[in-house]
Amino acid sequence: MSDAIRFEDQVVIVTGAGGGLGRAHALLFARQGAKVVVNDLGGSTHGEGANASAADKVVEEIRAFGGTAVANHDSVTDGDKIVQTALDHFGRIDVLVNNAGILRDKSFHKMEDADWDLVYRVHVEGAYKTTHAAWPHLREQNFGRVIFTSSTSGIYGNFGQSNYGMAKLGLYGLTRTLAIEGRKNNILVNAIAPTGATRMTEGLIPPQVFEQLKPELVSPLVVYLGSAACQDTGGLFEVGGGWVGKVRWERSLGAGFDPKAGFSPEDVAAQWQRICDFEGAAHPADNVEALKEMMAHLQKYTL
Repeated sequence: MSDAIRFEDQVVIVTGAGGGLGRAHALLFARQGAKVVVNDLGGSTHGEGANASAADKVVEEIRAFGGTAVANHDSVTDGDKIVQTALDHFGRIDVLVNNAGILRDKSFHKMEDADWDLVYRVHVEGAYKTTHAAWPHLREQNFGRVIFTSSTSGIYGNFGQSNYGMAKLGLYGLTRTLAIEGRKNNILVNAIAPTGATRMTEGLIPPQVFEQLKPELVSPLVVYLGSAACQDTGGLFEVGGGWVGKVRWERSLGAGFDPKAGFSPEDVAAQWQRICDFEGAAHPADNVEALKEMMAHLQKYTL
C-alpha cells in the first residue's frame, strides 16, 4: 500500500474550476488537505459572459466538508491576479493546474479570426500568463508542480478543431520546455489529455459512454502529478473512465543520403517505404537523443 498523498500547508490553484474537470480536481485536492484557489470566470463553453456563482459554489462545497478554499473570478488572461489571490489569502503557491478552456469548433474553411484568437487566448495565453506569474514563487521556494491540460485533439487531430488542436498540442510543447527549465528548482511539469463527461464534451460523446466518463475519474492522476510523491516531469498522460496511459514520441530510424552529393525528390520517393518503416523505432526523450540518428549518419561522411 502506497503512502497517503497529502497537501497540508500547500496551496493549489485550479483554473476553470467552476464545473467539470476543474471542479473535480479542486474538490479532490481539498479532500487531500490542500488550500485551494478555485478560479472560474463563469463564462459559457464558447467563452462568452461571466458568472461568479460557478466558483463560489465549488468553494461552498469544499468548506462544507471542512476544506479550505477561496474563489477567484478573473480571466486566465489575467493570470497574475489569480496568483495574487493565492498569495493574499495563503501566502504561497505550490501547485498550479491549468485547466480552463473553451471550444469554438468549426471546420477550417469556416473558421473566423475571432474563433481562432479566443481559443488561443484562453488555452495558450491564459496558461502562459498564470504559469508565468506563479513561476518566480515556485523557483524561490525550490518546489512546484505544474499541470497543463492538453487533448487527444491536439495529439491526433480532430475534425472541426483546428484552433483547439493547435492550442492543446502547443501546451505540450510548453510542458516539455518548462520541465527542462524547472527541474533544477524541483519544479516538475506534466500534461494530461483527459476525456471526461463535462459541458464541453456533452453532445460530442455517445450518451451511453458519456455517463461513464465522470470527471472524478480523471482527478486522481492530476492530484498525484501535483504531489511531492510524483518525480516524473515532461510527461503526457491520456486519462479517462478510470484508465491512465503515458504517451511518448516515436520516430522511424529513417533513411540516409550523401550530404555532400545531395539528393533529389526522386531519391526520397525511392526510400519512402524505409523512411516510414517503424520497425526498431527510436523514442527520443530530448533534443540530444533526437539528433542521434542524424549525427551518426553524418559521421559516415566525415573526413
